[in-house]
Amino acid sequence: MQTALRKVGDYVIRRCEEQDLPAVIDINMAALPEHYSDYFFESILRELPEAFIVAELDGKIVGYIMCKIEFGFSNFRKLGFVKKGHVVSVAVLEEHRDKGIGKALMLEGINGVLQRKADEIYLEVRVSNTGAVRMYERLRFETKSRLRSYYRDGEDAYLMALELV
Repeated sequence: MQTALRKVGDYVIRRCEEQDLPAVIDINMAALPEHYSDYFFESILRELPEAFIVAELDGKIVGYIMCKIEFGFSNFRKLGFVKKGHVVSVAVLEEHRDKGIGKALMLEGINGVLQRKADEIYLEVRVSNTGAVRMYERLRFETKSRLRSYYRDGEDAYLMALELV
């Protein structure tokens, strides 16, 4: 039995386990237009289990966040290679949105990346996803650039980042 990292009302926020992956993949398919292979989810869980988090209600997974660690140029400093977290995917089933679950998942994902001593964390978000952009801004993420035609359907994305040090 997994220990809850936090609770949001009746929702339990906890680390993802291997047996949760089919439900996570179903949420990805239902909630997002970007899909990944089963192996990709498995590899992210193996690579950074501290930042692969699920939201559960009455034993049913209703949301998730998965992050990975990368090394690259900082989104904040002119020079220098840094260790950074990347929010690869975050989703909450539509009927469970606007209840603070996305924020809780983000906070625990950030905590998981911090455990690996990352200097910053970043994500890409659709320009049209104003609700998510507002949530990220409330979490102190800054819009760093607009990525033209980032998504397969041609939509632009914002690259948003948060300095952790």
